[in-house]
Amino acid sequence: MAEHDFRYSLLSPQHTLNECRALAPGRYQVTGNGGGILKGDTLLVTLKGSRELCLRLQVETVRRLINPPGQWIAVANGPVFTELAILNWQVKCDSCTAELDFEFAVDAALGKKAQAPAAQARIQELGWQAVGVLHRCPNCQERAQ
Repeated sequence: MAEHDFRYSLLSPQHTLNECRALAPGRYQVTGNGGGILKGDTLLVTLKGSRELCLRLQVETVRRLINPPGQWIAVANGPVFTELAILNWQVKCDSCTAELDFEFAVDAALGKKAQAPAAQARIQELGWQAVGVLHRCPNCQERAQ
């Protein structure tokens, strides 16, 4: 199974994403050009309204269109969001002066209680360590070892 990168980029115009829309929570319809998409492949698509986040979708079915040539429509499974919200937070390293300005996605339908766990997961994805309310940047983690 292959991974296809359809994140917004002007560097590879032969692989373009025309549309990605939610059919139901966790189920998406993706229309694109190029890439040779097959069932079971993974698609990386830019999250609308985000400067750095993307969705990782698993292709369930693919239908190739005759016109225009190279275009396809896929149904894929991915993260479940009833109401997607993209938030921007900042944390500071408690050991040095480093600061992390990051985005994370959260299901707004779950309310404020879902924001902190989603932010903590994103902080860890970015290589930072969070222990309670304390945060450590990757450099300070290396120095501590």
